[in-house]
Amino acid sequence: MKIKIINKSNNQNPSYQTSGSSGMDLRAFIPSQITLHPGDRLLVPTGIFLEIPEQYEAQIRSRSGLALKKGITVLNSPGTIDADYRGEIGVILFNSSKTPFQINPSDRIAQLVFTSIIKANWENSVELKTTKRSSGGFGSTGTN
Repeated sequence: MKIKIINKSNNQNPSYQTSGSSGMDLRAFIPSQITLHPGDRLLVPTGIFLEIPEQYEAQIRSRSGLALKKGITVLNSPGTIDADYRGEIGVILFNSSKTPFQINPSDRIAQLVFTSIIKANWENSVELKTTKRSSGGFGSTGTN
């Protein structure tokens, strides 16, 4: 699938790090180092603009290494970029750790994953098919 991109940053285009990677790395497009303090969230610009085909979306996801080693996650993960959005991609980062985190220009801050969309059509009904779980909510399928 081809995606049109405008890259206004001084970074390379997002890219897959290995042939088996699902996500492309997004990089921070900031003029100088910024600090993300514990418990804070921040919208980090990327300088990337996309034209995503209809029936697809792009998702912004945390980088596993940043999440595990530094406690830095994408707050609304996965963040959705709709096919009709044409603005700059920004990444909402959150510091869940107890120490400040430095974001430098060009740092890899998140992953960009493309996926297809299935649109639902509602069928109004007065009853739903019964299942073993039925209306059992959180934790109803066991504790393990």
